[in-house]
Amino acid sequence: QVQLVESGGGSVQTGGSLRLSCLVSGAPTNTLSMGWFRQSPDNQREGVAAIDTDGSTAYADAVQGRFTISKENAANTLYLQMNNLKPEDTATYFCAAADEFFLGVGRALAPPHLEFKYWGQGTQVTVSS
Repeated sequence: QVQLVESGGGSVQTGGSLRLSCLVSGAPTNTLSMGWFRQSPDNQREGVAAIDTDGSTAYADAVQGRFTISKENAANTLYLQMNNLKPEDTATYFCAAADEFFLGVGRALAPPHLEFKYWGQGTQVTVSS
């Protein structure tokens, strides 16, 4: 069974940086298509970034140029480097894994996110102004 455990969340000021980690067990990350999502109390879950098994990536417009998704297969870990954080980035961040992106990495971030079978418990990111 695939299990995902996020870490690295915290509180930072506007303009700060955080790196989220997602440790995967039960399957090698080089076989998984993966993504980061976020949800705040007033908003629906939204896709933030995705990475396919070939290394191709996709980002939400709101984070393009500020966030970077990556995988370290030797460590079976997914990362999200977040720079120049803004108050609107405040949310609980979740990592998720899919067996395959059937419609390609670009489509993976669009709801309803049905391709993602495995989800972590989330880590809180709070950005203060």
